[in-house]
Amino acid sequence: MSIYLVGDIQGCYSELTALLKQVSFNSKVDQLYVAGDLVARGPDSLATLRFIKSLNDSAKVVLGNHDLHLLAVYAGIKKVKKQDRLNALLDADDVDELINWLAQQPLLQKIGNDSAYMSHAGISPQWTLAQAIEQANFAQQRLSSSNRNAWLSSMYGEKPNDWKDAKSEIEKFRYTINSFTRMRYCYRNKNLEFENKSAPSTIHNNQQSNITLLPWFELSSTINETPWVFGHWAALMGECSHQNIYPLDTGCVWGNHLTLLRWHDKKLFTEPAHKAPSK
Repeated sequence: MSIYLVGDIQGCYSELTALLKQVSFNSKVDQLYVAGDLVARGPDSLATLRFIKSLNDSAKVVLGNHDLHLLAVYAGIKKVKKQDRLNALLDADDVDELINWLAQQPLLQKIGNDSAYMSHAGISPQWTLAQAIEQANFAQQRLSSSNRNAWLSSMYGEKPNDWKDAKSEIEKFRYTINSFTRMRYCYRNKNLEFENKSAPSTIHNNQQSNITLLPWFELSSTINETPWVFGHWAALMGECSHQNIYPLDTGCVWGNHLTLLRWHDKKLFTEPAHKAPSK
């Protein structure tokens, strides 16, 4: 049995199937971990969701920000974005079944029997591993409950961006969603920052104003002991100086490539984008 982990698919179904063919993926014996953002922007979110769902226990998924936005669109909380190309999915006969399956997926997955984890964006540097597990469970229970739509409505917003300020259940839920699905940079005090998406090499910190932005993984003590797999940050293009993390979003939907990591030997496989990125 082999464990494979794939970065943000975002509806790039043909690239996914080609990548799995490269490694002779066999769902009867192998497992596929998906680092969130199964849908949006790519040409076939519907086929992607149907395929991952069809893998049953062979697929281990975490929710990304685009997946959560799809849940909110389906619930009537947000309007569909034209660039997300979700109409075929939302109009599908099995959309109810697909959405209900998606809503059951967690924000955090343990990788096999190892002390290693996968989430869409990473782990808040303000959390221990135990706190991250606790808050992931807290959020999953609410997203998979009959009161899901109320919780989806409460997830939007950037405050609190400091875990110490998250006092109510709603504030803890919002911070948890943002940490697991939206985070890239943090301030030096470990508070979350949401504006910057570019690569760390392009960030010019302003020493005079004492504002310093650092990638979350440069501030997290958890990942010194615990390997972490994540997606979300296409600007990294799979490159990171920290030896204990594995960034897998390599911007297939933007015309780059889709990346698959074989866990036992950490070998990477890639499939170039089959089509030019959509405008």
